[in-house]
Amino acid sequence: MEQVIDYYKKFVNEGYDENGILNKFEINCPDNYNFGYDIIDKFGELEPDRPALKWVNVKGERKDITYGELSKLSTQAANLFASKGIKKGDMVLLVLKRNYQFWYAIIGLIKLGAIAIPATHLLTTHDFTYRFEQAGVKAVICTHDNPEVKMYVDEAQKELDWKFNAKFICKGGADGDWLDFDEEIKKQPEAMERVDTNCNDIMLLYFTSGTTGYPKMVVQNHKYAIAHIQTAKHWQNVDPNGLHLTISDTGWGKAAWGKLYGQMSLGSCVMVYDFDKFVPADMLKIMQDFKITSFCAPPTMFRFFIKEGLKDYDLSSLKYSTIAGEALNPEVFYRWQEFTGLKLMEAFGQTESTALLGNLVGMTPRPGSMGKPTPLYDVDIVDENDKPVPAGEVGEIVVKAERGKDGLFDCYYKNEELTNEQWHDGYYHTGDTAWKDEDGYFWYVGRNDDVIKSSGYRIGPFEIESVLITHPAVLECAITAAPDPVRGQVVKATVVLTKGYTASEELKKELQNHVKKNTAPYKYPRIVEFVDELPKTISGKIRRVQIRTEDNENKGK
Repeated sequence: MEQVIDYYKKFVNEGYDENGILNKFEINCPDNYNFGYDIIDKFGELEPDRPALKWVNVKGERKDITYGELSKLSTQAANLFASKGIKKGDMVLLVLKRNYQFWYAIIGLIKLGAIAIPATHLLTTHDFTYRFEQAGVKAVICTHDNPEVKMYVDEAQKELDWKFNAKFICKGGADGDWLDFDEEIKKQPEAMERVDTNCNDIMLLYFTSGTTGYPKMVVQNHKYAIAHIQTAKHWQNVDPNGLHLTISDTGWGKAAWGKLYGQMSLGSCVMVYDFDKFVPADMLKIMQDFKITSFCAPPTMFRFFIKEGLKDYDLSSLKYSTIAGEALNPEVFYRWQEFTGLKLMEAFGQTESTALLGNLVGMTPRPGSMGKPTPLYDVDIVDENDKPVPAGEVGEIVVKAERGKDGLFDCYYKNEELTNEQWHDGYYHTGDTAWKDEDGYFWYVGRNDDVIKSSGYRIGPFEIESVLITHPAVLECAITAAPDPVRGQVVKATVVLTKGYTASEELKKELQNHVKKNTAPYKYPRIVEFVDELPKTISGKIRRVQIRTEDNENKGK
């Protein structure tokens, strides 16, 4: 008899070394593979009562969804979209925050062969006009938790005179041409004929919030869902009978990494805490009360947890913790381990990929290292001539592969020029720099344009940030290059202070000396600026390019 927890093995071939660490992971993808039918519907058939989703919001409202219910709801969603003329290949924008409707909406689109475009609720009118035009959006589904979203969509539609097949809103708020998604879905049949889709068809499109220029449109095919089995099972160590929590808005690529494809392919239950503002104490209480078994979040959030204090929370249910999204400071690693007994297992990937590098289950992590190449990918570090560099030398992280293969994006939609900049000479160029040690562990340096060149030295911002963040006065910081007439560039630290500390010349000197004592003296920040907050992208990444641009503009004044 087929069982849910072993079913994923139909789609992958795994191998392990003598220490039980994954050393082989190959995708075995049928031509017509479709996550909606082949995972969600199959699990709904095999174990309809198996928990799929546990949702709670800040008000304490709850919604539990089983695989049987998710199968039916996603089919009803597919039928609803089809009734509005949405068909295979059509683009549909999902602006659903952490609302539970996201799960059956996106799975319904997958079943139809339509293309889902997850988006953050922080977008404004201009952001929507750009997305509508660039992707040719046929329908939108929006949250009602943030009424401004609806207003901005309407403004963008009016500005462009844009014609939608349908506009849906969740949790009330239907009026005019806005339909109530929750009410409309109830009217739809719970069965449908399987739509013929191909594993190489586009399944997902993300507008990436880069540090420069307009957002790029990253497309992923149906094999992307299978590739994330490696992410969930072998990096996040998700328990099929446990409860996994990844902190991410559904508009970000991290939601695909941690709240959907890999976790549900294993038959696990996904925990969703629906909140607007991240409050460390609230999140720790969720982890405690719902007995989370595996957890993933960016390093910044772990810093906030540590500063909040962990001794008042029972996290004994937590068996595994992982981080991604930004580089890990070793100080955070050791403090988290001190409180919980758990090591933070870091990985590296992009919206364009699944996990390229990782500290996989069974590996001994080196604090601050992204780990080693995952078996699914052939990853290396190369110089500007695409030649592999020796251990200890900084270069660009690249993947030797074909476009669209096994969880790697095929192209930037409608932008062949930009695609060719990233895909050439048999490599996907990530734009991120790193070095690897003699044992093959990769260590992050920064984005290509973040590296500081001062007095002949090449300085990576992360190494200085790692030192600065160990000082109790520093909550967050960004290291950038500032123009200098003598040295060309000097190191600048933009610092957000923790509560109880006040900006002063004395504190500036203290932070400079702290860096001098803990790393090579030439790396110390000659400029220290105290700010209330750092500029960030919509997905929460620090926009060092904005700091650099402002410094260059001020230079000429």
